[in-house]
Amino acid sequence: MLPAAHRMRSSREFAETIRSGVRVGGPRIVMHARTGEAGDGALVGFVVSRAVGDAVTRNRVKRRLRHLVAGHLDELGDLRLVVRALPRSASEPGLLGEDVEAGLARVHRRLAGTR
Repeated sequence: MLPAAHRMRSSREFAETIRSGVRVGGPRIVMHARTGEAGDGALVGFVVSRAVGDAVTRNRVKRRLRHLVAGHLDELGDLRLVVRALPRSASEPGLLGEDVEAGLARVHRRLAGTR
């Protein structure tokens, strides 16, 4: 479970992260990230649209993503991260863990200035 202190809630935070951050895409998720204020800790938000499925499916995907990202909180530092689920995330849930790990690695490389 993702601790409440690390959950992104305001639409302003979501918009700033998506507009001013780096974007990393994959087959099942897209990550938008930017650096935050020093000492604030990581903030993570999730976007799961109706294209993913009905309410039960969307909530299941969101819970899986929350659980997967919670395991990486220590390495996020002060990052602002928005994880957007694509429709394939519901039909291939076993591969979400690989996508999250690969996405976070690419986000760190992009923010460090290397590809």
